[in-house]
Amino acid sequence: MSTKARKVRPAAAWSVAVDVAATKSPDDARSDRERSAALIVAALALPGVLPTAAGAQAAPDEGVIALRYYDFRDWQPGAVRMSVRSPSLYALVPLGENLAFEGTLVHDTMSGASPLFHDTLSGASGIGVTDHRAAGDARLTAYIDGNALAAGVAYSHERDYVSRAASFEWRRWSDDRNRTYAIGWGAARDRIDSTNGVATNRRRETYDMLVGLTQVLNAGAVVETSLTWSQGRGYYSDPYKLLDARPERRRTVSWLTRYHQYLPRMDATVRIAYRYLDDSFGDRSHMVEASWVQPLQSGFTLTPTLRYYTQGAASFYRDPPFPRGFVDTEHHTADTRLSAFGAVTAGLRIAKVLPGAVTVDVAFNFYRQKPAWRGGGGSPGLDDFSARWIEAGIEKRF
Repeated sequence: MSTKARKVRPAAAWSVAVDVAATKSPDDARSDRERSAALIVAALALPGVLPTAAGAQAAPDEGVIALRYYDFRDWQPGAVRMSVRSPSLYALVPLGENLAFEGTLVHDTMSGASPLFHDTLSGASGIGVTDHRAAGDARLTAYIDGNALAAGVAYSHERDYVSRAASFEWRRWSDDRNRTYAIGWGAARDRIDSTNGVATNRRRETYDMLVGLTQVLNAGAVVETSLTWSQGRGYYSDPYKLLDARPERRRTVSWLTRYHQYLPRMDATVRIAYRYLDDSFGDRSHMVEASWVQPLQSGFTLTPTLRYYTQGAASFYRDPPFPRGFVDTEHHTADTRLSAFGAVTAGLRIAKVLPGAVTVDVAFNFYRQKPAWRGGGGSPGLDDFSARWIEAGIEKRF
């Protein structure tokens, strides 16, 4: 992920779907976009992780090709900010009885103005933001005697940012296939060359470790929990922010737990998730999410989702009016992404199964962020922040 504010998106991580006791069908949508009533999902947020074959308990016996389009816009009072358009192509190809290949290609186009408050590329400056990103992932998974071994690589290139990543994952299932153990490792190396000349050939390295456990509780319920540890070093400052100086080491620990319950009488699935993240920058965050997956007649599925997120401010964040309290020898930032705030996201996904093993879907999401929505009060003096994003996709199995 780029150091620039304009590259932050509300949902961009892939997830891993788990086939529960061979009675549920796997899904291969993006993170938090599962759309079948029988799905049970476990997340692995390591670089290069791809969605479908990585979570199944056996090599897939059919291929998948999917095309998605993502349109994102955000704004603050009196200012329309960023616009992002992102088409992507995903493919899953079985390579025999025990091997599967996955790959994704993405191209993002961004334009607009960076967030308000002390940004050298703000709309008021008249400079604005235009950029594009080309990215790709590839992953090979082998299934051997109740184990799955997966290796992946990823590459992302922007005008001022290049990232290379690799990942490795090992999973093992109990004899009854009701319990799954997972261990993952990932590494990324990034190079930053800002267009304003503030950062030239600056580097950053990040290493991730994940341990996870998925347990089937009964025929209709499953719980998944995972712990992710991340350690990074290098350039974390934002070259497009005035007087922005951040530590060159960052450690994060994240705990994610998901519970899924199938309700036979309503032929629906309830999904509940909680995530806690502790950041060495000084902020801690909590996320609670609930979704209802409801199949309807004629192959339709509706999935409304509601999410609440709250975070504290980084220890070196300075409230406006900045640079009040500025000390040249100390770390400091006025980046509102590191402030204290609360946020609510409401979304609705509609999916339709068509003849010929084709599925189409569209999703609408609205995000609203306010300092006052953080429990205990948020950072003062900040404008509210809003965003909406629309997704559409078509998938073909063969």
